[in-house]
Amino acid sequence: MPTTTRTTKLPSGEAVQVLGQGTWKMGEDARRRAGEVNALKLGLDLGMTLIDTAEMYASGGAEEVVAEAIAGRREELFLVSKVLPSNASRAGVPAACEKSLKRLRTDRIDLYLLHWPGSVPLAETVEAFEALKKAGKIRHWGVSNFDTDEMEELTGLGAGGNVQTNQVLYNLSRRGPEFDLVPWSRERGIPLMAYSPVEQGALARNSRLDAIAARHNATSAQIALAWLMHQDGVIAIPKASSQEHVRQNFAALDIKLTSGDLADLDRAFPPPTRKRGLEMI
Repeated sequence: MPTTTRTTKLPSGEAVQVLGQGTWKMGEDARRRAGEVNALKLGLDLGMTLIDTAEMYASGGAEEVVAEAIAGRREELFLVSKVLPSNASRAGVPAACEKSLKRLRTDRIDLYLLHWPGSVPLAETVEAFEALKKAGKIRHWGVSNFDTDEMEELTGLGAGGNVQTNQVLYNLSRRGPEFDLVPWSRERGIPLMAYSPVEQGALARNSRLDAIAARHNATSAQIALAWLMHQDGVIAIPKASSQEHVRQNFAALDIKLTSGDLADLDRAFPPPTRKRGLEMI
């Protein structure tokens, strides 16, 4: 079991863990709720204290699962949630935030993200985020599913430079961000949060990972996670609905990929040679 967790820094200087816990698709089935809560609790016990959720997930149900898991432990964790672009207006952001706070049973969100670009002017959303910061409702804000040109637009705004992260679809089979978004973000010290780091389980069954996994006595999913965490300024947020899955994700922190492993991964999953539009799922 890893003896220490690993962190990266937000532009604010605050350290956050490179392996968190995702909650997409949690809260959708009451029969799975106890297992989901227990999985999140075990993750906290192990030290995976960054939890990512959103008002969209199960129409708030995932936030309610998180609330149950973190009851009495709020000071231990770094809590991330997201506002829908349809709620990203000057009035909509604070209203949505209050609803998330109520579902999460907390007085603050550590990192509040715009879930994807929408029709509301970015300047208006940023203004609302900054007001929430001043009110103590959120500590930091960021975005999700923003491509490089959208990040350029954002950081060109007056307070847009306060963005702390960009959460995007990024994994071994979705390496498009490496062409320009990854280096752009790294140069500016803005971490990327990688959602679906195991491609919703597909990489766990990908035979191209078998040989590398065997060398490390690991699973293919663990190799996919280790590859992401090997990179500077990348945070992986896999979802795990069972305690065994949580333990496997956590153990990926101990995998040290060699230069040979990385070369093999590049051959199996080639990096991009041209610009591609940012993918979303």
